[in-house]
Amino acid sequence: MNAQGALPGRLAGHAVSAGRPWPMGASFDGEGVNFAVFSAHAERVELCLFSADGRKELCRIPLRERDGDVWHVHVGGLTPGSLYGYRVHGPYAPEGGHRFNPNKLLIDPYARQLSGRLRWSDAMMGYRVGSSRADLSFDARDSAFAVPKSVVVDPSFNWGGDRPPRVPLHETVIYEAHVKGLTALHPGVDKGLRGSFLGLASDAVLEHLVKLGITTIELLPVHAFLDDRFLVAKGLRNYWGYQTLGFFAPEPRYMTKGEVWEFQTMVRRFHAAGIEVILDVVYNHSGEGDELGPTLSFRGFDNRSYYRLRDGGRYYVNDTGTGNTLNLTHPMVLRMVMDSLRYWVEVMHVDGFRFDLASVLGREAHGFDPNGGFFDAVRQDPVLARVKLIAEPWDIGPGGYQLGGYPHPFLEWNDKFRDGLRRYWRGDTGMAPDLAKRLLGSAERFDHSARAATSSVNFITAHDGFTLEDLVSFTMKRNFANGEENRDGHDDNHSDNLGVEGPTGDPAVRAARDLRKRNLLATLMLAQGTPMLLAGDEIGNSQQGNNNAYAQDNDIGWINWTDADMGLAAFVARLTALRRDHRVLRQRRFLHGRARGVDGLPDVIWRRADGSPPRPEDWHDPGFRCLCVELRRAAEGDLDDHEVIFAVFNVGSAQKLMLPDTAPGWTLLLDTTRPEAPPEPAAQGLEVPAHSVLVFAPIFP
Repeated sequence: MNAQGALPGRLAGHAVSAGRPWPMGASFDGEGVNFAVFSAHAERVELCLFSADGRKELCRIPLRERDGDVWHVHVGGLTPGSLYGYRVHGPYAPEGGHRFNPNKLLIDPYARQLSGRLRWSDAMMGYRVGSSRADLSFDARDSAFAVPKSVVVDPSFNWGGDRPPRVPLHETVIYEAHVKGLTALHPGVDKGLRGSFLGLASDAVLEHLVKLGITTIELLPVHAFLDDRFLVAKGLRNYWGYQTLGFFAPEPRYMTKGEVWEFQTMVRRFHAAGIEVILDVVYNHSGEGDELGPTLSFRGFDNRSYYRLRDGGRYYVNDTGTGNTLNLTHPMVLRMVMDSLRYWVEVMHVDGFRFDLASVLGREAHGFDPNGGFFDAVRQDPVLARVKLIAEPWDIGPGGYQLGGYPHPFLEWNDKFRDGLRRYWRGDTGMAPDLAKRLLGSAERFDHSARAATSSVNFITAHDGFTLEDLVSFTMKRNFANGEENRDGHDDNHSDNLGVEGPTGDPAVRAARDLRKRNLLATLMLAQGTPMLLAGDEIGNSQQGNNNAYAQDNDIGWINWTDADMGLAAFVARLTALRRDHRVLRQRRFLHGRARGVDGLPDVIWRRADGSPPRPEDWHDPGFRCLCVELRRAAEGDLDDHEVIFAVFNVGSAQKLMLPDTAPGWTLLLDTTRPEAPPEPAAQGLEVPAHSVLVFAPIFP
């Protein structure tokens, strides 16, 4: 092993030269591989090459060339598939923010693929576990045996005629899914492909999504991630994947061959079916944890640059609740994030991103800033200008809740929509005004700075929380399988068991739950904004009352296809078709009840069941439980468009309905109490069933 000597001109048959500082990471150029890594405070950087099985370190090559803070070298003769890692020398001074330890093998922050599984060991720690000096101590053990190796990749792929679907936002229907959870128990997916990218892109899954009317699938994290040590000790795994190891590498557990082309094939097949692929990405923190966490990559390359630190540098800012926070105010860390985003668009052909805890990304020294460096970088980027960008608009840091505060073109997850709909259909009093806001795209939050009504991502459920089936089956969470004595997860779920806690065979309770689900789903699809459906909700999937299944890589977290309610799936397909067929339900402009130039009618008219407009006292009446609305194309558009939809949302008892006199007649398109009933002419004075949603379209001569 050549570990300390001068840079040789040839090493074991490989010509070694200076290389260049770009692109970052390991780049195959046909003659060899160029390696480039960032470290502002390192004193020496060594490239370590490994045997094909990753068990033997073959040599160490010092990176003598440095352009600014980028270290680089070119190794001739190396080919894709070669395994490597780094050792970085520098001060070990935790009080000052430096945690260099060359005994710890480091994953390339730009690695395009990882090989081997992480094996938890105290040797991963830069300090001596159990020392009285804690993280101020120093551990000299070699960690190479326990750390995944970075892989040189040639990401070229025959994309054929692949074209991004580029679904307009006002036509988008998002389906949030987990690669393994969606496929692990799917009877139509080959057993050898279940839980993988290739299984996700199987004919059975694609046909299901197309039939549902899904335009865009949003995948929980697929960047390479680790299983937390405390979970492994309990026999659990990091199921959701929010502990990133590498921002460029697909998660190996979702591959069957261990090759990048598997992800690319998945994307190509989704595109061929007309479906976009969005990734849930975690650029707010890494899987290295706090000062007592392992040294796997960023911490060992340049802790002071990669992370936001406090108290002189020893401790980490923890705005994410995971132990650390990435420092996107540093130009090279921001560059890594931007390079990662562009890589997944240009090389992997994804169609957008959902940013986990996005408020972290916009936090500058003075607090959250919608015009901060990250947002400026994203908005000026010509590659990212053509993809969808969605923010989770909160974190646990100061001023972290920023719903509605993001700049165009970001969409935002709208928890006000989630909670408002849950409370309305649970029967909470005084919720009619809130429902009105949610039906109109939460304009009070989003109608500013020329943002569109599609800015609000409307959802009832997501991976974090109850499934739809559990929302109508449990009043209390059941998270005991997580091993935290049911302390984890949300306590205020605005849920209702409809009379019996948990599963039941009582036909009356089952009927009430099924109706509640249809009402929630119908309201979701009738509201202005961008609807998102949680995978499995369309077939009545349950997580047995677990509302925080982050560690349940098992039957709790996986979708149960055996007991699938395909009748509910057909109802969801009917809802997406209704939305697709009526542009008035999916507008870009907000509706404010202003008169339209084309016919003088307001673009939105609120009504009571008796046909009269609600009085001010009605809006504040706890007993106002049947809200009706007449929707037209926005006044600002002033289009020659006479389309209108009349919808009724009745959480109260049955009552007579007077249809608007703005049309000569009406057709009943949808009645949630009769989910399979075809459209039929509607008579004046018909009865609105209790706990129902009705949708009407006008009949013109």
